[in-house]
This record gives sequence, C-alpha cells and structure tokens, in this order.
Amino acid sequence: MKKLYKLKLIALAISTTFITACGDAETNIVEKDPIEVPDDGHDHGEGDDHGDEYTIDSLGRLAVLAGDSNEANFFDLDDNELLDTFTLTNDSNTLSSSPDFRYAVIASRAQDYLGFIDGGLWREDHGEHLHDYEQSPAASSYELTSGSRPTHLVKHDGQLAVFYDGDADSGTVASVEVLTDNDITSATATLPGISYDINMHGVAEPRGEHLLATIRRDDTESTSAAKILPDQVGVYHFHDGEYELEQTLEVTCPDLHGAAQNHDYVAFGCSDGVLLAHQHDDEYEAEKIANIAAVGDLRIGSIYGHEDSETFIGVASGHGGGEAVIVTINPATAQMEELEWQLADGASAVSYSFSAHGEHFLILDSLGFLNVLEAHAHDSEMHWELAGQVDITQEDVTTMPEGMSFSMTVAQNGQFAYVADPIAQHVVQVHLEDLEIEGELELTFPPAAITWLGIAQEEEHAHEH
Repeated sequence: MKKLYKLKLIALAISTTFITACGDAETNIVEKDPIEVPDDGHDHGEGDDHGDEYTIDSLGRLAVLAGDSNEANFFDLDDNELLDTFTLTNDSNTLSSSPDFRYAVIASRAQDYLGFIDGGLWREDHGEHLHDYEQSPAASSYELTSGSRPTHLVKHDGQLAVFYDGDADSGTVASVEVLTDNDITSATATLPGISYDINMHGVAEPRGEHLLATIRRDDTESTSAAKILPDQVGVYHFHDGEYELEQTLEVTCPDLHGAAQNHDYVAFGCSDGVLLAHQHDDEYEAEKIANIAAVGDLRIGSIYGHEDSETFIGVASGHGGGEAVIVTINPATAQMEELEWQLADGASAVSYSFSAHGEHFLILDSLGFLNVLEAHAHDSEMHWELAGQVDITQEDVTTMPEGMSFSMTVAQNGQFAYVADPIAQHVVQVHLEDLEIEGELELTFPPAAITWLGIAQEEEHAHEH
C-alpha cells in the first residue's frame, strides 16, 4: 500500500554524525529455506536461450545495523521477512557493500578491522548463461586485520580499494588493499595493494589494472595546509601480482580529500579546486578546475560520480560539516557551476548517492526529505535539476535519538531507494520515478545504517566487451 506522508509542522536541523552501534536488542529469527536452482549440466537442448531458467527475480536483501546493539539484521525485501541476525565483533561499526553487492562489509576503524557477511544472493557467469543463487545469509570467517585505520572504502567495476590511514602515534604507515567478491569467497590470504612509508588520510580509486592512489610528500614540500592530507596522486599499474608506481601526476592537489570516477575521468577534491585525471591507454593527463566564487573559503571534500554520468557532483563544506555548497563538475568542458537548487535553511545533508544507473542524484537531508535530482540537457550540456522531494517521516525530527540520523541505500536492480528512520524505527521504500513511498519495513530497533545487497541489474551497453 502506498503511503504519502504530510509535510512536518516542526522541522529543525540536526547535525550530521558518524553512526555507531552499541547495547542490546531483541529480534525473532526466521530462517528462509534456500531456493534450489537447476543443476548446470550445460545440456539444455536446442533453442534454449538460457534466459530465465537460471535467473532469480528478487528485490534483494537489506542489511541493517541496530543503533542500540552491536547486531546486523538481514531482511528479504520481497516479503520484508527477517532472515537472520548476527552479533558483530566490535561495538562501533560502519556498513557498506562489497563490489558486486553479495557481502555486507563491516568496518571498525578504531579496531583495524574489516569483516564480511554473505547476504545470500549472487550471480555467476557460466559462459553460456548467467546463473543466480539464493541462500540464507551467513557470516564469513574471512577478515582483514593487517592494515591500520581502514577509512575510505571505494568500489568501482567489481573492485574494492580499502585505504588504511595508518597512525602517527603508533608509528604505523598508510596502506591500500584491493579485493573482489571472489577474494572474499575464496578467503584470499594475500591481497594486492600498496604500502607507504608514512601515515596519511588518503584515498585510492581502483580502475581495472590501474590504481590511482594519493601520495603524501615531505611536510617541507607539501602544499597541504593540513600535512596529514596528501597533495599528489600516483598511478599504480598491476604487474606480476603487485602494484607498481608508474606515473605521478604533476598537477598538485592541496589538502586532497574525496574522490570519484566515471567512464573517462577520475576526480579528486582539493582546497583550490578539483583535480581531473583523464586516461589515455596506460597514461593519464591531469588538469585542475579552479574553485568558483560560490565555493568561497570552503573546500570540495566530497565528490560523487557514476560510470554513466558525464558530470560529477561535488560538496564544498568546512571541516566538521556546517554550511555546504553543492556544485556540478563537467570534466569534458573543465567547468564547475553551483547547482541552482541548494539545501533549505536549517537542513543539512546526511547522505548522498547516485541511483543505480546514474539518471538520478539523491540527497537525504536532516529534516527527513529525500531530494531527487535529474540531469537534463540544455544547449548540449547536462544540468541537474530538482525533480521532486519525498517526505519520508511523520515524526518530529527534534526527537531524533542522540548520535543518530536518517540513512539511505539505493537498490542496484531497479528504481528504488530505501531510507531508514530511527525515530519511527522503520525503513521506507521510495520509487524514484514516481516519487512516492511504496513500501515499509517495520523494525524493533532504531536503524543506525542500511545497505542493499543482491544481484545488480546491468544496463544493456554494460555487457559489451
């Protein structure tokens, strides 16, 4: 049943916070029987196009961290059934998905820990056909514990780059590890990556055989005001099981923070603008787009990109949040412009995301509105405009539990976003084309974070190799 929520009479801004989980919660566990799929004998008879026989039609799974305990709950989005609950190793965790959306990734920065829980839905390419599998969620014994302070986790095209900041107090250095869903399944003991000789608050973007990762220079050479932030980018190439530095981009990026990529470019946020790296075979060209006047004294510290979006979305803000200016970055024309639409007074953004295929950009704010933007072509250039807003809560936002906020995840197999409301203790399903709430998942605890898991639906052109 569709539920349309009225506008709130009381709407006060709340601060964007990092989400942690602690305490206890009670839930009833209902285990769903595995769905059997036909055995793959590769003898399917003449005229068999290997279409629906080996595929599964499912909305997917939802992993939800409880805000009052160190538990992760897994739900079937087809019937909102609770499949299983897992007690986590640590009390303070972040939640994300693996590169191919099979696993929930549990990260605890302070404990130097990454763990994985199998959501139970995945796809294998058997050559003649695609073969889907559906099983109950299961905790994985595979863990990553050798790096120090896992901070930025970046996914792209089936790869996940984990950037470990290291720690100056303990003398541990920064490092990077790159893994795939197959590495998690196979429990790969030694992952390819980079080991630095100093700590830094950096980021790495995986890009096929290449890895674009930050470089922190000596403090006497660095152009960064905060010396823990790097100011250069290196291009690492995967050779004989390891990454080798093949190129250092000459254009500097002071106080580098935030990165994203699309089909042709990789973008990095700098205090004086945005660094763009453009790939030509195995070489990269770099250029800088200077900040526009609207950015002022702020820094573009967060950038969002999508493989199918020609433009990037950048967020300029001060350290620790506060005022924010949202800009679009067009790498093809080397232009930056302020979005005509900006957050309402008293509202702060708590989550940003592209939709599955990049046609929408979503901004969830602290007042409980999901703002949906669409790209439109004007004079052969793409501009983002507000398509509409969805009010996702009937509650008084001033009653938000301390240290919590609304959170969001995007389905990768359709036009749905899921928004968690800690006040009402539920998750709503929002249709991004209709801009309506079309479903609701009731919880027995306040949700701290959510992520979608399942079998991603690729656009047709993505199958061309």
